Amino acid sequence: MEGLELAEACRELAANKKAEDVLVLDVREVSGITDYFVIATGSSEPHVRAIWTEITKGLSRQHQVNAPKPEGARFNNWVVVDLFDVIVHVMSRDVRERYDLEGLWNDAHVVEPARVAE
Repeated sequence: MEGLELAEACRELAANKKAEDVLVLDVREVSGITDYFVIATGSSEPHVRAIWTEITKGLSRQHQVNAPKPEGARFNNWVVVDLFDVIVHVMSRDVRERYDLEGLWNDAHVVEPARVAE
């Protein structure tokens, strides 16, 4: 599974759990550690947990991608799932505003959601 395809799958899985403000950033030209960031917001700690659980289980179930154990899962206000080509950040609203990853990586290209043919 290519990086962009994996990022889009993560975006879709996050949306399945009603994640807010799901954003995919193409960081290939500005980062040497990964190709894409997926950033999503949960409205509460249980919501953050539900989002990252859906992403990790959905990747395994639907795409045969085994995600490593997420970082930060113990706290559930900022969870990071490192899929090598894609790093997923699921955050509470206040953590996302405080750390402003979009601002930090403002040179990255925003990837618009893929359009589904009707």
